[in-house]
Amino acid sequence: MSATNTTQLTKAPQKVKGPRGIAYNPRFYRALEIFPGFLTWSIVLAPFYLSFVAPVFFAYAIIAFDLYWLLKSVRMSYGLILAYRRYKSAKEFDWGKRMDQLNDIEGALADCTSQYNSKHRLSLSALLSFSPTAREKAIRDKTMRADMTYLENLNEHKGLLLRPADIYQLIVMPSYIVDFDIVRPSIEAVKNSLYDPKKVIFVLAYEERGGKESEKKALTLAKEYADDFAYFEAIKHPDGIPGELRGKGANITYAAKQILPWITQKGYNPSNVIVTTLDEDNRVDQNYFAALTVAYCSDPNRLHRSFQPIVMFLNNIWDAAAPMRVIASGNSFWNMVEMTRPHRLRNFASHAQGLQSLIDTDFWTVTSVVEDGHQFWRSYFTYDGDHSVVPVYTPIYHDAILADSYRKTFKGQFVQLRRWAWGISDFPYVVTESIKNKRIPFWNKVVQTFRLLEGHVSWATAPLILLYYAWLPLVINPGYRSIVLAHQLPVMASRILTFATVGLFSSIWISLLLLPPRPARYKRRRLVSMLAQWVLLPFTTIAFGAMAALNAQTRLMLGKYLEEFDVTPKSVKK
Repeated sequence: MSATNTTQLTKAPQKVKGPRGIAYNPRFYRALEIFPGFLTWSIVLAPFYLSFVAPVFFAYAIIAFDLYWLLKSVRMSYGLILAYRRYKSAKEFDWGKRMDQLNDIEGALADCTSQYNSKHRLSLSALLSFSPTAREKAIRDKTMRADMTYLENLNEHKGLLLRPADIYQLIVMPSYIVDFDIVRPSIEAVKNSLYDPKKVIFVLAYEERGGKESEKKALTLAKEYADDFAYFEAIKHPDGIPGELRGKGANITYAAKQILPWITQKGYNPSNVIVTTLDEDNRVDQNYFAALTVAYCSDPNRLHRSFQPIVMFLNNIWDAAAPMRVIASGNSFWNMVEMTRPHRLRNFASHAQGLQSLIDTDFWTVTSVVEDGHQFWRSYFTYDGDHSVVPVYTPIYHDAILADSYRKTFKGQFVQLRRWAWGISDFPYVVTESIKNKRIPFWNKVVQTFRLLEGHVSWATAPLILLYYAWLPLVINPGYRSIVLAHQLPVMASRILTFATVGLFSSIWISLLLLPPRPARYKRRRLVSMLAQWVLLPFTTIAFGAMAALNAQTRLMLGKYLEEFDVTPKSVKK
């Protein structure tokens, strides 16, 4: 597959050529930018109209939506519990052993088979005795059998597998203003992971606009860690490169292209290099690189895959303000639930992809603030629909929003969520590319486009529907008050949503299980506030979630584009 220049446009194009050399129609593209915001505002304002012209129909529609939300809440609770169990299993799994097995599939299979056959298999009567010894042996035999089956399946297509011993990890970490207190722990997490750091190429991509002091710190880190990795380089991204939007995508693309000649000179096969983008506050779990290597090496279609770890905003969760803790936990849970639905999973924040895949897509977008989600669509169209995201159930820990004042913290949180919600700017790109690419099955394109649109519209509208739609007709339409249904609707909606709170209880439970150790500076009563914070969920969902999505879609509809990547405020409490 030859390299393609899949450009995401932040403005309505003026005869600009797209990925396959076909010019976009500016008016059609602009209409597609307007459509999501128009649809969202129509849903937001429709109750004021329907409350007068069709109040009964509107009431039944609200009941139907509340029932749908109840089912969705149950599904999300199930997904969250399932994701947590897989996360725990991945945390306890011996990924180093699995890498060793992949290095010699036939030998590993022979050893596993021999060990399994030499074990005394329990009789049915022994299993029914439920003695501790019997249970332990049954579990051991079951695990060994599962391992043997896994190796047998891999051995059937061993010619398509890669050996972990031949794999190198390339880390690209962008930083606007380098801060030792934030960046150094993230580098240390990579260095101290259960993966040979001598198989890791580390690139610290810093911005020229960060200033001389930031550059000095970046070069200091490069010198400090020079001997700890296969290679460590600090690469400065020049400011003001024509055609680039100031942001993460442009920075990491520039850095990756600069390091590519060194990789080529060393003779490394790009198909054997896995690239992970890490923000400066990202701290990898000790098993991340080993689990990623196993997933990559054992997938025959690896170049048509992205690999998504669990993103957990837990680094500073004890220090963050209560509203930010609720949002951080919610964002972590959303990512965990999506991991259980690979058909819906998209690149988010930290993610990985083969270097050859990035070469095929001309690396990341340099003209959009949502380089993560947009990279999925670039890969999707480059490979004619043959692209998907593979969940890797090991976490990468991020910071919750924390600035030096509440005002800056709240503003930073809103700006971060608005930047994520700017992913709706992919909608016109996806529609136009779907029309042009005839090689992708029609219904595949329709479903993918619908999921993109539905997700963003629901993000902006669902909290508002749940908040006030049930009682709105009763308040603004005096004639409606004489109908019995008018008084029953708020009660019915309330009862349905009460059942839907099952999702809240599962979230609270898992949030406590995931909490990192309590810092010594906090007393045990801090845990009380960790429980009480969940009363803020309706406020945070609307004030930050729905309003951020509504803001992003309205800006796109009005042509007020995000021209620069809004850097999230980060600070460390000592």
